[in-house]
Amino acid sequence: MPEGKLIYLSLGSNLGDRAANLERAIAALPEAGVHVLRRSSLYETEPLDFRAQPWFLNCVVEGQTLLLPRQLLHALQGIERRLGSRKLIPRGPRIIDLDILLYGTSIVRTPEIEVPHPRMTGRRFVLAPLAELAPGLHHPALGATIAELLAATPDKSSVRPWQPPASDVPS
Repeated sequence: MPEGKLIYLSLGSNLGDRAANLERAIAALPEAGVHVLRRSSLYETEPLDFRAQPWFLNCVVEGQTLLLPRQLLHALQGIERRLGSRKLIPRGPRIIDLDILLYGTSIVRTPEIEVPHPRMTGRRFVLAPLAELAPGLHHPALGATIAELLAATPDKSSVRPWQPPASDVPS
């Protein structure tokens, strides 16, 4: 892929096989115009706004794209639809959720899309995996590094590295 914009995407799932949902979404990114460079570990995170729901698995993907921000948003929404995600309750349970966190150093504010993601600094479940990949990256609007934003976030919710359960293997 020719060099494009460096982007960071947040992925989350709390319905069905959460890890498989994330894997399917990541596998769909190249066809949607995103060259995946790296991905964070998976993190198990407690829900924030609508708390009466299962815990999430979250990760962050670093990639490159030639798509414009609005095109990228539509491509990610297409992946969500293809994987069966429906947002019936705002910030509620979902099979898959994909968000644009950063699009190079661009600042985009339209009725349809805001980049950097407007709530990322208040979300430990976004900042922890992003800091794993790019702790020294500067937020385009705030100037602080991702590591600094993680240390300063008011969100104290549980975000812990996730490992799949060990298989039941006979000894």
